[in-house]
This record gives sequence, structure tokens and C-alpha cells, in this order.
Amino acid sequence: MNVKVFVEGGGETKSLHVRCREGFRKLIERAGFAGRMPRLVACGNRNSAYDDFRSASGSYLSGDYYPMLLVDSEQALASQSPWDHLNAVDGWSKPDNANDDQVQLMVQCMETWCVADRSALRSFFGPDLSENHLPALNDLESKPKNDVQEALVNATGDCGRKKGYRKGVKSFELIGHLDPAELRKHLPHFRRLCDALDKLLGTD
Repeated sequence: MNVKVFVEGGGETKSLHVRCREGFRKLIERAGFAGRMPRLVACGNRNSAYDDFRSASGSYLSGDYYPMLLVDSEQALASQSPWDHLNAVDGWSKPDNANDDQVQLMVQCMETWCVADRSALRSFFGPDLSENHLPALNDLESKPKNDVQEALVNATGDCGRKKGYRKGVKSFELIGHLDPAELRKHLPHFRRLCDALDKLLGTD
């Protein structure tokens, strides 16, 4: 099956869209999908990602591709249903022909994925990484988005001029260095994404 994943991220510039796609491509390939990759679309802000997905979900029955949406949850989950959660947080309604597996969440944000892999952080930022600033790995998806983002900035603050964590090029480079095994270990919703892609894409 041809799968197209509409990803929150990439800002408003073409160059950042390329960086976003590249980072997520590397991560998903290493998660076991080399040779059977979905097509990744960097959409910019979350509303644009939802709008692109909603437009695609109205036409995918033609058989061209199967659309999925990948966005931050922004908060701890308000419901077991991802669509109910996004309706509560963003006011988004589920397209008539969409199902729960078509929406995947980074809980609570992309930086939660980043802090789940301490080895990748040490390799990427070097010996001046202050790991004591990072949140504990247990129940990581319960940690508030703002706390996780602030922790990552603080942990990398002594890594040198222009070497600390920041949104944009640096964040997408880091995503491309993460070990999917570490994310699977600590992040139930990353496992959920991989399971959904496995069902759709079959064996390589």
C-alpha cells in the first residue's frame, strides 16, 4: 500500500521542509521500514498538517495513496481516542472516512522523542550535555510539553555557541540521529506509529 504521512513541522520555508522530511525519513527507515517507506510530507504548522490530511482523506478512496497524520499531542491525552483528543485540544473533527490509526501523535511533542534517547543526545551534543536537566525516562509521555522543551534547551545550554538545541535545522538533524529501539522502549505512542505502519506497509 502507498502511504503518505502528513507531518507537523518544517516551518514555512522549503529548506526546512526538506530538513524535516530528511530527519523523519532517517528515523523511520531505521525503525525497520527501509525498502517499504511511506511518503513523508512536511506541512509546517499543525493546522496546515491537519488541513492537508483532511483534503487527502476526502480523495484517497481513488486508490492513489493512504493518508496518515502525525502531529504533537500538545498535552497529556484527554481521551483514549486520538481524534477525540485532537477535537478537545484543537477543535478538529475526524473526517467522515478516517479511522483512529490514521492519526498518530507525538506525545506530548517532538522533543519528547528527542529526550528519550540519551545516547543519541550525548553523541549529538558532546560532553558538555547536562543530563541532570533532562526529565526522567519513566512515564515520559506524561511530562508537559513546555517542561520537556525547556529541559532540552537547558541541558544543551553549555554545549557551545550555536550548538545548543533549538527548533529548526538542529531539531530535525537530531531526529535523524535517534535510535528507534530507545523510542520504542520509552514511548508507547511511537510503538503505536510503528505498529500502524507495519500493518499498512507489510513486510519488506
